[in-house]
Amino acid sequence: MRLPLNRHLAKVAINMHAVPGSWGGSSVFVKQFIIALRHCGIRHSFSLRGQVDAIFLVDPRDDLQAKAFGLKEILDYRRKNNGVKVIHRINECDQRKGTTFMDELLHQSNETADYTVFISEWLRDYFIQRWFDPSRPHRVIYNAADPSVFHPVGGNKYDGNCPLRLVTHHWSANPMKGFPVYKMIDDMIADGDLKDTELWVIGRWPTDINWRSARTFSPASGRKLADLLRQCHVYVTASLWEPCGMHHVEGAQCGLPLLYHENGGGIVEAGKKYGIGFREETLTAAIEEMRVRYREMRRLVLDGMPNGVRMASDYVRIVQRLLADRQ
Repeated sequence: MRLPLNRHLAKVAINMHAVPGSWGGSSVFVKQFIIALRHCGIRHSFSLRGQVDAIFLVDPRDDLQAKAFGLKEILDYRRKNNGVKVIHRINECDQRKGTTFMDELLHQSNETADYTVFISEWLRDYFIQRWFDPSRPHRVIYNAADPSVFHPVGGNKYDGNCPLRLVTHHWSANPMKGFPVYKMIDDMIADGDLKDTELWVIGRWPTDINWRSARTFSPASGRKLADLLRQCHVYVTASLWEPCGMHHVEGAQCGLPLLYHENGGGIVEAGKKYGIGFREETLTAAIEEMRVRYREMRRLVLDGMPNGVRMASDYVRIVQRLLADRQ
């Protein structure tokens, strides 16, 4: 049953705006979270003006392009409004990009949280080793994309009579996204060492890479990106120590089994369900194994792929429970 437009159960203030186009996983999450809140009769806001029932902290960085309000504003609001609940979604760490400030910033931010959501078990365990007390209220909710856009219907299927088409996409050109491995694949195809195989690269990449065989595409998002992904057979990700990421999720939801690096962090949790892991020295063998086991792996990804509606509803249930306990 839909609630009347003028009736709302609560208001949630989100500290990060959604960014249009090719950006990152946090922006994708915010868009889906807003839709799920509305469906359940909960308003959202990108400010702390007026009465707010819950605050959703997506990213605490002051220099964030999409920042709506920061940690200082959250602390000020909470001092004046003891009943407000704070939910902290943790999706970053220093190991991911070789930084030295993120872990401590998240620690400081998390001290004000009533509930913490980690986007992978790997990330949860990473912070338990550093500062998070697992006795505090928390949950792991894995990333997922909009299933009306990223879906397998009409996708390409590998039948063994055409080249096996691998694809990857990244909006960031950071080398830790896996570009040394993608260049290895590109060179092996160009040199004839990896036959009957194609590589598609969508998005951005380091300026010093000159692709020899890969077919490249400019950054894409939404339906344009999904249409490109569905033309391929297998998603390859060599990203290292990812808290979770969205790129492989979008590939999986388009029906593509994963080739994933064994040091992929949270990505490994998905890869173990519907993928084949590799290291640099086993890359060729993993690709050939995927070629042989493709039908099996596609069946696994179709059975186990993520779903953004399910993910967003899990977050809304946390909001509902915290607000119900407050009463």
